[in-house]
Amino acid sequence: MKYSLGIGLTNNCNLLCPHCYRNKDKISNVSLKDIKTLFRYFPINSVGMGTGENILNPEFDEILEYLSKQDIKLSIASNGLTLTSLCEEKLAFFNDVEVSVDFPTERGQDSFRGSGNWSLIHQAIERCKDLGINMSLLATMMSINYQYMKDLVSLARSFDLNLRVAVYQAVFSDSYRLSYDQFWQGFKDLLSTGELISCSEPVVRAALGLNPVYSPCGHKSIRINPLGQISPCVYYNGTHTTHSLHTINDLSDLGEDILNTYYFMLSREIPSEAKDCPCQGGCFSRRALDGNLNAHDFYCPWARGEEMKLEYHQAVETDLVRSENNCNIIVK
Repeated sequence: MKYSLGIGLTNNCNLLCPHCYRNKDKISNVSLKDIKTLFRYFPINSVGMGTGENILNPEFDEILEYLSKQDIKLSIASNGLTLTSLCEEKLAFFNDVEVSVDFPTERGQDSFRGSGNWSLIHQAIERCKDLGINMSLLATMMSINYQYMKDLVSLARSFDLNLRVAVYQAVFSDSYRLSYDQFWQGFKDLLSTGELISCSEPVVRAALGLNPVYSPCGHKSIRINPLGQISPCVYYNGTHTTHSLHTINDLSDLGEDILNTYYFMLSREIPSEAKDCPCQGGCFSRRALDGNLNAHDFYCPWARGEEMKLEYHQAVETDLVRSENNCNIIVK
């Protein structure tokens, strides 16, 4: 089996978005040597870049040149800086790209991400569209924007783009965490307006009647953070247990067997309380961050004695790296 690799080449960024899960205390970077080590030990079919603004990694150009020569598909998420700064030749290395938009208006976007970001993302959209690059808007669904999901679908459609939505995870703070009702209202609005390309959010897959229910995380998706730590999920850094995450340096001893170590085994395990539940435990990281690894997903309706069935319209199949990279939903 080949793996989809999600990687944060850096936690450096030109913005200070309040909902971001990156570590803002100390800048760390994955090196070209690290990347070569990953390819030596893992069979990889795609790489999706995120976390910080990846062009700020001092070896970004060299890493991108190396990755472009591998037999893989490349994707990158950006706040607009990378997509407006990278030369056309190197932008063409990507199978698809994403620009982060959490609000459907200039006022909302700039008040949250910083003055001028609305203009920057529109420059990025115009540039990538002119170059014929497959592009998506990327939104984090939070307690302060879940009610705008229909508007974000409309915004994406106005540019003939996809919309990928990931649920806010309480890595450092509950400030933007969705309530149970907000979570489901957001997804109902998304699916009533957008056509479904893919969904890897487990509890939503269960409500859609899609199988298997589990997410790609820890199964066919691996995450590397800017510290070089290897995790089944971008949101989980191992700080909630006594076990430490392994790093790229451990690959010389463990090789691909690193995927059978504690956290990867845990991510694939169905919690005892949810073995007979349609959610099958839902999102591993959400349960871990909540300190409830053996329980149902917080957003599981069946654990609350409710039923949930979401209707959807299937979009035309689209080849996107993030469809198999982490928990999210992509609509058109």
